[in-house]
Amino acid sequence: MAFTLSTTKTFTNINCSNTPSNITTFKPLKLPLFWPWQKVKMGPLSVSPMGFGTWAWGNQLLWGYQTSMDDQLQQAFELALQNGINLFDTADSYGTGRLNGQSERLLGKFIKDSQVLKGKQNEVVVATKFAAYPWRLTSGQFVNACRASLDRLQIDQLGIGQLHWSTANYAPLQELVLWDGLVAMYEKGLVRAVGVSNYGPQQLVKIHDYLKTRGVPLCSAQVQFSLLSMGKEQLEIKSICDELGIRLISYSPLGLGMLTGKYSSSKLPTGPRSFLFGQILPGLEPLLLAQREIAEKRGKTMPQVAINWCICKGTVPIPGIKSVKHVEDNLGALGWKLTNDEQLQLEYAAKESPKSMIQNIFQTR
Repeated sequence: MAFTLSTTKTFTNINCSNTPSNITTFKPLKLPLFWPWQKVKMGPLSVSPMGFGTWAWGNQLLWGYQTSMDDQLQQAFELALQNGINLFDTADSYGTGRLNGQSERLLGKFIKDSQVLKGKQNEVVVATKFAAYPWRLTSGQFVNACRASLDRLQIDQLGIGQLHWSTANYAPLQELVLWDGLVAMYEKGLVRAVGVSNYGPQQLVKIHDYLKTRGVPLCSAQVQFSLLSMGKEQLEIKSICDELGIRLISYSPLGLGMLTGKYSSSKLPTGPRSFLFGQILPGLEPLLLAQREIAEKRGKTMPQVAINWCICKGTVPIPGIKSVKHVEDNLGALGWKLTNDEQLQLEYAAKESPKSMIQNIFQTR
């Protein structure tokens, strides 16, 4: 099943001195600003204006993954491809316990078996993240980690190799090793571009400047960025990205599900998310009401409004997908744009909401 974006044809009667009054002329359509197949630049890469995250693939603890879900995940992946999505984000640490690395394995299998790609597997941009495990103490170990990811993904080259987090807060001596690992991956041709994740504004500038001295451009910075995560630090990161030509990838654009409208104080998700939702949701009423109002006016869903806001801010959101339904709903965030007034309405409501998402403990300053 393919998702289609519709437009409404507009006809205008024009009565001019040289135009018969009974002639109906066609007014040219104005194309929407965002289509999946109209790519945006991310360093040397061209990616869809929205990608999809695969954190849930293999994660039993937080997302309830079971191997019986694999067929559904593959169908969701194929549907995304059919509709122009080419950016998929993963990590070598995704997958709990014995399923560590399962996200990469599944993504690699789906790419290899895809009926949509049919020999054009290199059109998929895979962005994976390498964990800063304490036993990874040399650049060579990060190169080996990259090669292990390539093996699981069954591809020869990554689109983007990313550091999953910075160690500056607790192991500053390891930080330079991480950076040198990125350089080595890039120089060996194992990755087309490099990026970082969970880097705060200060460390982001530092690594950008260091990589520049090594002749390696910093392609992307992935941070938690949404209507629930739009504090001073997040906006500063976005400003730095704009200034330095780094594309911001916004993960958790739906606040782990809090911005979907599916949950309330009396209807919480199961598992570890339940406690977090119970703490934050009671204070989100102004934001959720604004989301719902705009969604109803636009004929959209609340998740589509939240994701579209991220796109309007110049970021590439990567909502997670676990089903065909998720893909269908998320695709509806494309093909239209919130007005400036609607964006301001959402941002004001977000500031009026007394609670916001807690930041990732690994994010540096």
